[in-house]
Amino acid sequence: MKNWKDIVVSPEVSLREAIRRIDSAGTQMALVADEDMRLLGLLTDGDVRRAILSGRELDGPVAPVMNTTPKTGSMLTPRAEILAMMRRFAFHHLPLIDEQGRLAGLATIDDFLGVVPRDNWVVLMAGGLGERLRPLTDNCPKPLLTVGGKPILESILEGFLEQGFRRFFISVNYKAEMIKEYFGNGDRWGAQIEYLHERERLGTAGALSLLPEKPTAPLFVMNGDLITKANFSAMLDFHEEHRATATMAVREYDFQVPYGVVSVEGVTITDIQEKPIHRFFVNGGIYVLSCEVLPRIPADTFFDMPSLFHVLRQEGDRAAAYPLREYWLDIGRIDEYERAQREWG
Repeated sequence: MKNWKDIVVSPEVSLREAIRRIDSAGTQMALVADEDMRLLGLLTDGDVRRAILSGRELDGPVAPVMNTTPKTGSMLTPRAEILAMMRRFAFHHLPLIDEQGRLAGLATIDDFLGVVPRDNWVVLMAGGLGERLRPLTDNCPKPLLTVGGKPILESILEGFLEQGFRRFFISVNYKAEMIKEYFGNGDRWGAQIEYLHERERLGTAGALSLLPEKPTAPLFVMNGDLITKANFSAMLDFHEEHRATATMAVREYDFQVPYGVVSVEGVTITDIQEKPIHRFFVNGGIYVLSCEVLPRIPADTFFDMPSLFHVLRQEGDRAAAYPLREYWLDIGRIDEYERAQREWG
């Protein structure tokens, strides 16, 4: 990687600044080094997301969050051996050290292989009525509404294609023929597209019962009305790293109460908080499901994703939350559609 020095940060730098560097360079990690360029640790995309879930402040330093025992390679190691090491440990990046023990480079799997093909299927939910976007959806299904000069669903498709995903299923119901006519079999994008026809609305999980065969690897499910720059490969890695049965992308949502909030016990005031801010994680409409989930989805029955996650939790399966920190917008209302027109492009 030629611009690897752009992601070198000191241990005192803030998480916020490290995230900015990671996103700007398009990598999934930052290198943490001292002033002599000696490697102190790695800050991976997964480290950042776990820090967000734990409530850690983004203005705090990276040092408490980073991995202090990273594996490294040598600048003198042949390329074939570096690639073999990266494959053995499933690394996307490997810091390279010179003879003096200083950072001298960064090997990336893309340097060797280009975009890594993914065998994982992607199911895109595009059968909704788009009632809250009427009259825009009276004659056009919501996924075909244009943002940035192209249909929302096309932007989603291209986002997955750029990250190596090739096989897609699109769940259709409302104005299905318009969607099928636009996307066809996917040849135009170098993709393989098949369609799941919902005769009745089956919900975001129920439509999976229409898959023609069982996948052999975890699959993505995503709402077809989202605009996002999410790193799907990183989400899949997160799912596998945490050995989750199902992973839900979540988005941090802040709500400020416009009044002073008074806590009482009986008639006694115990606390007063002036306009407190409450933080929540909300469902981001993107999911990774392991293969063993599918047999638990009832056929020909409305069944949504929150219901599926509730069942999995009851049965003792691990349901993981993957915090989205990239751009994300759910286009469910006219004002959100107008906002997307201003911001996306």
